[in-house]
Amino acid sequence: MREVNLDVFAAAWAEGALVPDVREPEEYRAGHVPGARLAPLSILATAVGEVSKDRPVYVICASGNRSQWGAERLAAVGADAVSVAGGTDGWARAGRPLVTGPAPGAA
Repeated sequence: MREVNLDVFAAAWAEGALVPDVREPEEYRAGHVPGARLAPLSILATAVGEVSKDRPVYVICASGNRSQWGAERLAAVGADAVSVAGGTDGWARAGRPLVTGPAPGAA
């Protein structure tokens, strides 16, 4: 599975990359990359059809483990998916911004 480091991801994020966050809702609410879309692994299979196949998808989790599985699943259905090494925890440790609260449209 392809994986990118946080610097590569940060550049893609700044350009408006698609970022599914495969953590669970409570983890997402505690802090997520701005613009990341909640897509827990537990429901990723139902969201697969919604992922763009026209541009790269940067799958993120807490540390990079679940995102590898998620990226593999998305790549299996034709998405140009990569895992973000270091995940949200690494993003925050690097001093990059986080947003707290629920996913848009969620209660």
